[in-house]
Amino acid sequence: MAHGIFVGLSTIDVVYHVDGFPTANSKVVAQSQDVFVGGPATNAAIAFAHLGGSPSLVTAAGRNALADVIRKDLESNSVRLVDLNHTFRDTPAISCVTVNASGQRNVISANSGRIPTPPVEVDAHLLDQAQVLLVDGHFMPACMAWAEAAHARGLPVVLDGGSWKEGTEDLLGHVSIAICSADFRPPGCNSEEKTIRYLKKQEVKHIAVTHGAEPVVFDSGATSGTLRVPQVEAVDTMGAGDIFHGSFCYFIAAGHGFVEALADAAQIASESCRFHGTREWMKHTAIKELLAS
Repeated sequence: MAHGIFVGLSTIDVVYHVDGFPTANSKVVAQSQDVFVGGPATNAAIAFAHLGGSPSLVTAAGRNALADVIRKDLESNSVRLVDLNHTFRDTPAISCVTVNASGQRNVISANSGRIPTPPVEVDAHLLDQAQVLLVDGHFMPACMAWAEAAHARGLPVVLDGGSWKEGTEDLLGHVSIAICSADFRPPGCNSEEKTIRYLKKQEVKHIAVTHGAEPVVFDSGATSGTLRVPQVEAVDTMGAGDIFHGSFCYFIAAGHGFVEALADAAQIASESCRFHGTREWMKHTAIKELLAS
């Protein structure tokens, strides 16, 4: 079984489906309301588990009543929780998500800045079992500690580069694979080409930049190019990037090459957009049939 470690944010997402996004000083009646446990590292870990892997999630959950929602959800999805602050009693991070009729979404979130974490202790036993580690840049001291320990063991360390965060430059010293959104911009980089050159100078060996439904741009040493993203009728794009990252980590842990893992992850992430939310796709998608097609 593939083992992976995911370090970063866990949130409670309150999701409203609306005909159109609200404007200033307006009120919109939602067509539906859902509550999910989310966050980049969390969604990635759950996708990893659904594909057949055994993931551990390193995040801050705490002891608030709402934190029990996170704990129970992770347990039901076969994700092991490593709590960075098990004594935290305030509310966990909560995100408000609106999704319009075209599947586009807006997100308001408090993220991880309001949740303190004590000094990080890395579980060497978990690292000895793992084949891959992902960091999303939230709870940066934890990302740094786990990435450094994994890199020292020769494990692939994957950066989910959704946006540039304080401390990312130091974190890149322990990253071997960076999968970034088109919005990811290091300081002084005003184009995608400069971003890729920057990452290569930081000795990141494998780089990919995602563009939603548009082709994935990749650079892997002597190999570079683009990968087509399967086109689907998108109902909801929420969490598709996180699902991409979790699927990619699964295929890397299973021994696939970088470009092959990107292509397989693109198939899974595209398929997830055919359904509402970040979990509904898991009820409908026959993974083996999808990848065999």
